Amino acid sequence: MAFLRFRIVSKLFLRKRCSLTLKLLCFTLPVIVFCEFLIYYIVIIQCHWPQVKTQTPEDSEQTSESVLKAMFLADTHLLGEIQGHWLDKLRREWQMERAFQTALWLLQPEVVFILGDIFDEGKWSSSQAWSDDVRRFQKMFRHPAHTELIVIVGNHDIGFHYEMTELKLKRFSQVFNFTSEKLVTRKGINFVLVNSVAMEGDGCKICRAAEAKLAELSHRLNCSLQKPSNYQKECRNVDKLPPSSSILLQHYPLYRRSDSRCTGEDAAPLDKRNDPFTEKYDVLSVEASQKLLWWFQPRLILSGHTHSACEVLHNGKIPEISVPSFSWRNRNNPSFIMGSMTSTDFSLYKCFLPFENTVVAIYCAAGAVFVLLILAHFQSLRIVPFPFVQHLITKHKAV
Repeated sequence: MAFLRFRIVSKLFLRKRCSLTLKLLCFTLPVIVFCEFLIYYIVIIQCHWPQVKTQTPEDSEQTSESVLKAMFLADTHLLGEIQGHWLDKLRREWQMERAFQTALWLLQPEVVFILGDIFDEGKWSSSQAWSDDVRRFQKMFRHPAHTELIVIVGNHDIGFHYEMTELKLKRFSQVFNFTSEKLVTRKGINFVLVNSVAMEGDGCKICRAAEAKLAELSHRLNCSLQKPSNYQKECRNVDKLPPSSSILLQHYPLYRRSDSRCTGEDAAPLDKRNDPFTEKYDVLSVEASQKLLWWFQPRLILSGHTHSACEVLHNGKIPEISVPSFSWRNRNNPSFIMGSMTSTDFSLYKCFLPFENTVVAIYCAAGAVFVLLILAHFQSLRIVPFPFVQHLITKHKAV
């Protein structure tokens, strides 16, 4: 009789334990799926392509087809083998991969530009570490054939000027088909890709070649903007480009004293906005900035490097947008820029990714509920899992 009672109690206990496991599983899985998958769709689906100011609903299909849908992001900083803890690396890369793949699926951009600092340790990584970093990048930022990915070099990819070598620049160029001072034309829009690390102005070999290429591109663009009747002698044998003012894409921002005039929720923290910038380290030098502005007279400049957002006007008319970091390691609220562009106009929209503190808060709340479910289960079995819990229960009953 006692044996039979023991078997019944054991079966009941086992059944209750299986019931608890099932409850915890049914509670935990949806939380994980929401925080690691669904939240990206819920947040990014709220973003939309901005309408070009000159574009109206009555425009023809030809006008609609002339609008280029471009995404701009910066400073992904894939961690390397030296400074990157495996858990930090796993978490940050998963977040960026899910955000990027979700954005591609929902927004369908035609071209994506990454404005430098793809890697965190490209400036000193070995050949084997570089190959591993590239493999992970290509997995995270994979894209369909109808979407083009264009990458610009940053100081963490090839080093600051004193660390930059032809070998580092060459291996970056081989992987990403990046040529310093390259011109990319899409739908009649001229994008000038600048290796801002080479804008040191000290006459180094890489710097001289970069500036010579920029001067050549400037000449071609200026000749292309002239009417045929006004062609000067030096423009007659120049290969013409679409007659559209250029858009500069680079890693370093043009010179500004600080972020003191930057505003918005993703600008630099208030206690750092007045910190003075160092030329050739935080921003380009005054001389290099003036050269680029004088050579190209761009209608828009997009840059990265500071990890924070900022909008400034150069010469009172040329806007520069500093794109915040795309990595949660650098910001609680990463974002990217969506641009609708034509050969004569553009419109920009900032799309925020899920805030990391929101995800952390959800996990903390779910953890608390998880613990309460376990405690409730043991209480129903009249079993106290921890002595301090028994003490709290006894004290509560006494009150």
